[in-house]
Amino acid sequence: MAIFSKIFGGVMGGGATSVIGVDIGSSAVKIIELRKKGGRAVLGTYGALALGPYGGQAVGQVVKLPNDKIAEALRDVLREANASSKVCGFAIPLSASLLSLIEMPVLDQKQLPQMVPIEARKYIPVPMSDVTLDWWVIPKTERETTYSSDDLAGKIQKAKLMDILLVVIQNDALNNYREIVRLTGLDASFFEIEAFSTIRATMNRETMPVMIFDMGAGATKLYIVEMGIVRTSHTINRGSQDITAALAQSLGINVMEAEKLKRDKGLIAEGDSSVTEASSIILSYIFAEANRTLIGYQRKSGKVVRRVILTGGGSVLKGILPFAKQHLESEVELADPFAKVDAPAFLQGVLKDAGPQFTVALGVAFRRLQELE
Repeated sequence: MAIFSKIFGGVMGGGATSVIGVDIGSSAVKIIELRKKGGRAVLGTYGALALGPYGGQAVGQVVKLPNDKIAEALRDVLREANASSKVCGFAIPLSASLLSLIEMPVLDQKQLPQMVPIEARKYIPVPMSDVTLDWWVIPKTERETTYSSDDLAGKIQKAKLMDILLVVIQNDALNNYREIVRLTGLDASFFEIEAFSTIRATMNRETMPVMIFDMGAGATKLYIVEMGIVRTSHTINRGSQDITAALAQSLGINVMEAEKLKRDKGLIAEGDSSVTEASSIILSYIFAEANRTLIGYQRKSGKVVRRVILTGGGSVLKGILPFAKQHLESEVELADPFAKVDAPAFLQGVLKDAGPQFTVALGVAFRRLQELE
């Protein structure tokens, strides 16, 4: 999905043979380098670096850093991963953006640039001068049908409407990312909302609704996607950092020890039920919220979401998959984005385990690689 191509599309520098996808999260920066061979994406290198230490915090903690510190961390991870390319794309966090599916009267394509911004003001809680707006008209064959077959009046009314996906990014966020690009000396041709990167890396051509459950350090993002289109999105203000905090408080240990315990044991702490209980309290809340979003969508749309994909750094927590299957009313699976790239056989196991935390970076790299064609 080439959202923001109208605004941010760039021209690839001559001779580029590999590309980098960059994902600057709330607690870590991740990069993926890909190249194309025989029509397939080939893994060049990948890397992740915690941002906490750059702000005097522990590994795994959410930290707000100035642009120069983020650029320093990005340069470090590029160097440590031995990345060679400067050609890249960046993901923008959902927290700095807005996705909204709206209905408008059917208009001629020439009218859209004038009318969509006017309608968008109803959904954007800040001055239009503070944001950059793009939109995508959803083809009629992909529209939801919400009227009954015997409701002729409703059918006629619906036929006169069109669905438009509004995509909005805060200008301050864009300016920060442009500054980071300048400080790192990279060549970025686009910035896209992380939701689209995630969809590209985790889904194929599914026609039925799918929920993507993306657990980061500071928050968990939910997207319900149908025909490649984000039908609804929701943010839960809890993430893997909250599990660390719960462990630290419950067990009377410091944050660094709690983070190590979480990564080593997860929900599988044999002989120590206190670890499982502390983690489960946070996860139960997150999955209850996810269930509410899932059920609410099903009731509103009349469609069943049969599949949930877990992704994000929090989804690599040991034991989370059976926990999710127990608490969600759908089939659940872990994202395996590296399955879409060619990599050495001896890395397959490592990449499968690490895959969920690199989903966004990989999705960005896929789009940038397509621009080489």
